[in-house]
Amino acid sequence: MISIPFPSRWGIHASVGGRPVVYGTFNISSVTDNRITGTVNFRGRDIPINGFWDESTQQISLESPYASYSGNLTIFDDPSIRIRHFTLSGRINMKPPSLQAGEFGTWIATTDTSLTGSPIINNALPPVGVFLTSDLLYGGAGR
Repeated sequence: MISIPFPSRWGIHASVGGRPVVYGTFNISSVTDNRITGTVNFRGRDIPINGFWDESTQQISLESPYASYSGNLTIFDDPSIRIRHFTLSGRINMKPPSLQAGEFGTWIATTDTSLTGSPIINNALPPVGVFLTSDLLYGGAGR
């Protein structure tokens, strides 16, 4: 089984209440005893996040002062360029003191690492978010 990488920096985007997508960065500082700490940054300010990672189900739940995130990890290997893409995606629930408190939406965060060893067999294409959020991590250059 492959675990969530840490420390790691992810590109993230979210859509809440039918409003345009918001882009930013998501950092996982540590995962200890299934507890996650890190930050999320949508508007130039790091906001602390804390939550849980369930290795057996590949599910994540996170809390920030403004939102609750829940989602699942998927992995896509691209052996042609020796990259393993990690994708977290799921639901977001905005909470006070956010101006969008009570609204729901979706989020996706991606990061990648070098592919070492054999790729995971996966015939599916990665979600579009893999390419969009990689621009955030690599300054528009992608990989």
